[in-house]
Amino acid sequence: MTEKEKASQGMIYDANNDPELMSEQKRAKAILFEYNGLSPFQEDRKKEIITDFFGKVGQNFVIHPPFHCDYGYNIEVGDNFFANMNLVILDGAKVSIGDNVFIGPNVGIYTAGHPLDVPRRNMGLEYAYPVNIGNNVWIGAQATILPGVTIGDNAVIGAGSVVTKDIPANVLAVGNPCKVKRIITDEDQPLGKPV
Repeated sequence: MTEKEKASQGMIYDANNDPELMSEQKRAKAILFEYNGLSPFQEDRKKEIITDFFGKVGQNFVIHPPFHCDYGYNIEVGDNFFANMNLVILDGAKVSIGDNVFIGPNVGIYTAGHPLDVPRRNMGLEYAYPVNIGNNVWIGAQATILPGVTIGDNAVIGAGSVVTKDIPANVLAVGNPCKVKRIITDEDQPLGKPV
């Protein structure tokens, strides 16, 4: 079994010494080097790069540079996707993002983690668990989404939150660790209150 196959099955794998994965990481860095250096007037080229780079891309998407990820092919985004600057996605496993998702600046979405035991961690071994973000989700600035998390449809993640566990649909969740604060109701529609 290859290291890439191990990663796709949630097993411990070696991303730091495996020639195949190292080559794919270098390819991603080269693609993003071009992407992040493009002029704001080169939106068509940016869309072309991301469309070819990601596993799936819906209609009408914007990702403000700089943007960084490990591989690209494990990322799937739906329609009407917006990500502000400094988005980082460590996509050792699949990252699925639904339709109408808004991501604030300096957000990290991480599928990768390392063993707690020192010997394996010092060998550079890691694991990767998928992250799923539903439809109509808003993730506030500087939030961190950790491996294996699912965020339900219509959820709002407050700025600076660290999401360590699944968040259900239709809730406002905030904090470190991120916890449900309340259900989003019709009363929230008239005003755009800060989270």
